[in-house]
Amino acid sequence: MWAKKLGSQLGRPTRSVGGWLVSKLFKTRNKVLEERAVELCKIQPGDTVLELGHGPGLGLELAAKLLTAPTGHLIGVDYSEYMHQMAKERVKEFLENGKVTLHHCNVAAMPLKDSSVDKVFHCNCYYFWPDLKKTALEIHRVMKPGGMIITTLRHSHIAILAAKRVMPGENWRPEAYMAALRDSGFTDVRMEDTQHRNITFQAIYATALK
Repeated sequence: MWAKKLGSQLGRPTRSVGGWLVSKLFKTRNKVLEERAVELCKIQPGDTVLELGHGPGLGLELAAKLLTAPTGHLIGVDYSEYMHQMAKERVKEFLENGKVTLHHCNVAAMPLKDSSVDKVFHCNCYYFWPDLKKTALEIHRVMKPGGMIITTLRHSHIAILAAKRVMPGENWRPEAYMAALRDSGFTDVRMEDTQHRNITFQAIYATALK
């Protein structure tokens, strides 16, 4: 029972004690993953960038500071109302000046135009997508030809949670996610070990082929 409840909060935190504890976990455990994902995206000042499952907004804040050109724009989506509101507070200044737009929605149905995004990043997110193929197709739809998506995770940690049945089904496996990307029009899909602040974790790369 506890594993199912924890998995539910990790996937969609609510305004509750459990959700609050998970938000604290995100801010500490996900910080390095967010930092590295933003770095690996090689964001240019005028890019349009999308973060999936932005959580409390750590990655949003980092990415927004790099979009210094007038055309630079950052979009964040999360289907947790709690995380949506928390992120709004964190990037309030960027929302007010129009540099950032946030959507409270499902990643599989985003209110974005076709071929409108240069770079996409997310961390500790895809495990909770009920339909990997459907979601990957939606991501591919909004990305420009040649656009890059970066996914960061600590596979060893996720495998431990999966063994305790915190992660739902088999979607936590990188192989399942990477297969969905390939089947949805992405190319050069690969996973590599990387390091940041003496912590080893994994980065999954893919390019939108159109």
